[in-house]
Amino acid sequence: MTCSSMVYHNNHKNIEREVAMTLKNKLGITDSVELAKAEEKISKKRAIELFESGYLDNLEHGTFKSLAEIHKYLFDQIYDFAGQIRTVNIAKGNFRFAPLMYLRASLENIEKMPQSTYDEIIEKYVEMNVAHPFREGNGRSMRLWLDHMLCTELLKTIDWSQVNKEQYLSAMERSPVNDLEIKTVLAKALTSDINNLELFMKGLDHSYYFEGYQLFKSEDL
Repeated sequence: MTCSSMVYHNNHKNIEREVAMTLKNKLGITDSVELAKAEEKISKKRAIELFESGYLDNLEHGTFKSLAEIHKYLFDQIYDFAGQIRTVNIAKGNFRFAPLMYLRASLENIEKMPQSTYDEIIEKYVEMNVAHPFREGNGRSMRLWLDHMLCTELLKTIDWSQVNKEQYLSAMERSPVNDLEIKTVLAKALTSDINNLELFMKGLDHSYYFEGYQLFKSEDL
């Protein structure tokens, strides 16, 4: 096993526990570590294309439809379920995301939430995280969705490379009860540099690092 493979095995222990078995995919990969590598490389390249193409400019910000479009754009080459509402209940650690029987109603309610201020946008993001509408790839898609809202409403974005992983994950874990902490953590990384590709790629790498993906650098893809 190479050093990079050992790193990948260690970083994806949590991912493997969550998935339990390798998700069925379009690539025909049956090994969870190999799938994680392919998923990171392909979806990161797609995220960069998403930014450079201006595709986001044509999406209505803050809607589930726009989130689904982002998710589909990132993962359509990998999973048949890209952009589709999950059909199973999912959990992370001891936290269970919105039960399937209430998921569609939850998404409809989130859609109606206001999004004209920073606080409102983060509150909407927190609720969408609780919903976790997809089988896989929620966090990565939702952070792009959040930036799309911030950019459209406030001409701001988050420099994710300036967000501490442990602080972010801890704040997100507590956010359904108290969202003040996550608002504070993300506010420190707000920037008006919304068209900077280098900033976007560094932030993208950090966003993937939050989920345990760190084998490929965006600038090398």
